[in-house]
Amino acid sequence: MRRKFTLGVRLGAFAASLPAVALFPGFAAHASDIPLAIIGPHEYDLPVDFKPFNVLVQYGDGNAAGHTYDSLGNRQPRGGSHTWAGMTKYVHFRSFDAIPHVGFAFELIQSESFALANGQNWGGLGTTIVGPAAWFKPNKHSTLGIQTFMETPSGTRDSTAMHYWANLSSIIFDYEWKHFSFDGDLGSVVSSTKHRNGEHSYSAGNVFYTNLRFSWKATKMVEPFFSLDWQNTGGMHDNTSNLWVANSSSRETALGVGAMFNVTPHFSITPRYSHSVEGRNTPETNAYYMKIVYLW
Repeated sequence: MRRKFTLGVRLGAFAASLPAVALFPGFAAHASDIPLAIIGPHEYDLPVDFKPFNVLVQYGDGNAAGHTYDSLGNRQPRGGSHTWAGMTKYVHFRSFDAIPHVGFAFELIQSESFALANGQNWGGLGTTIVGPAAWFKPNKHSTLGIQTFMETPSGTRDSTAMHYWANLSSIIFDYEWKHFSFDGDLGSVVSSTKHRNGEHSYSAGNVFYTNLRFSWKATKMVEPFFSLDWQNTGGMHDNTSNLWVANSSSRETALGVGAMFNVTPHFSITPRYSHSVEGRNTPETNAYYMKIVYLW
């Protein structure tokens, strides 16, 4: 039996909520990071009318962004960075007799990150992400729902903190065939104003994104899949100067391949490689992803 019950959030919401080029004096982007890019196949293949259960998920990725897309969409051999990110997630699933045929989940996520860029390195615990999800099944083969997460502004180090609140909300969906699976999400990220003592106040542009996964159920244990991740980020506004930050809007599309290994009915491992195919004002994605799920 394939393990399905995970739900998805992104690694490094900081990088996705802000344009991925230098925005503030002395600030350089940590990495290209499309929201929810870490999800795997069956991320939203979820049950209804079930007994409560729990899931522990560990996500991780390493991105070697040796190139950057400029404002014209040209790939330039500069401005990249090497990043390693992780996210530890606990999810509690439950349903209610008073609300039949609807599933619910609550997630608590702690992000971790380490980066090398411009001769400097930094790392530590990043922001904390919390939020609920709810879904129903239009038929026995499909799932449709919504999820919304709040992300805190703090981190263990100044370089791993966002310094503003953010909300990530998306529509989630899944459809299962006998030998294939298709699921994904479509959503946005909105942020509060960024305030820091002695610096200008900034409003980050809204982010729109989608993540799609199409898999082949080759065997009960192995499931190869293709991925498509896309984001578009609006420009940043300097509220103190009442000016728009030049070249602060960005866009990226990344394609990838991977495989889900169902080691046991309660344990799975999902590695994937993904690379940008086009972008604007963002470091490229050149990343390896890993997802480990334990269900009890």
